[in-house]
Amino acid sequence: MSIAYVGIGSNLDTPRAHVETALAELDGIPHTRVVKRSSLYRSAPLGYPDQPAFVNAVAKLSTGLPAEDLLAELQRIEAGHGRVRSFRDAPRTLDLDLLLYDDEVRDSLGLVLPHPRMHERAFVLEPLVEIAPAATIPRRGRAAELLQACRGQRVERADG
Repeated sequence: MSIAYVGIGSNLDTPRAHVETALAELDGIPHTRVVKRSSLYRSAPLGYPDQPAFVNAVAKLSTGLPAEDLLAELQRIEAGHGRVRSFRDAPRTLDLDLLLYDDEVRDSLGLVLPHPRMHERAFVLEPLVEIAPAATIPRRGRAAELLQACRGQRVERADG
């Protein structure tokens, strides 16, 4: 079994419901189970600022699927939530990013591991560090240390 971390985000329709439903759906992926999940976080949009705030989380998965198959399952779940890819950093009903898959490093058509911008995003690092304090991003370093460089980004717990 492999360990994968998935970033989850939504800022359209009912973002909190999309994230919670997606967490349940991740547990339904064949040969995969959610081992741990973070709290929910609220974050300001990056890249394209003229959109609502996001609700984000990170899930730790144990999976028997190869990374490509897991990614295909994530995209299937996104499509089920009406995900439309209109432009980079656009508002979305659901975004599922394969952040880490074991310690793999790869850059192939359609799959880059680790996720290419995760080390620059507090809305990914904060929930990741919550559930995996010792997490290391290959070729980047410890997630907790990388989070310190993102302290200017507004991220707050949204649970409760």
